Amino acid sequence: MSMMSEFKDFAMRGNVVDMAVGIVIGAAFGKIVSSFVADVVMPPIGLMVGGVDFTNLSLTLQEAAGDVEAVAINYGAFLQNVFDFLIVAFAIFMVIKGMNSMKKEEEEAPEAPPEPSKEEVLLTEIRDLLSRQ
Repeated sequence: MSMMSEFKDFAMRGNVVDMAVGIVIGAAFGKIVSSFVADVVMPPIGLMVGGVDFTNLSLTLQEAAGDVEAVAINYGAFLQNVFDFLIVAFAIFMVIKGMNSMKKEEEEAPEAPPEPSKEEVLLTEIRDLLSRQ
C-alpha cells in the first residue's frame, strides 16, 4: 500500500472528517463569541463600572522613550478573553448536557422482550397441559 493511498484511507475516515467540520465550526463560533463579548457584553459592564473601556486597561511598567515602545501589561484584553472563554465553555456545557439528556432518554426506554420461538411456545403449551392433568 502506497503512502498516498494510506493517507487517503486515514483522511476519509468518519472521525477525521467529523473532527475537521467541528474545528471549522468551532473557529467560526469563536469569532461570533469574541464579537459578542467585545461589542455587546463588555460595553455595558464598562458603563456600570464608570465608563471604562476594558480593551484599553493596562498597567504601564515602563514609559515609551524615543524609539523604544512602552512596556505594559494589558489586563483589559486578558479580562475580555476570560469572558470569551466563559461564554464558549458555557455554550459547550449546554450542548453536551442536552446530548447527555437525549442519550439518557434513549437508554431509559425499556426494550420489549423478544418473542418466544415456536419451539418455546409449543413446549409451554405442553407444560401447561401436563400440569392440568
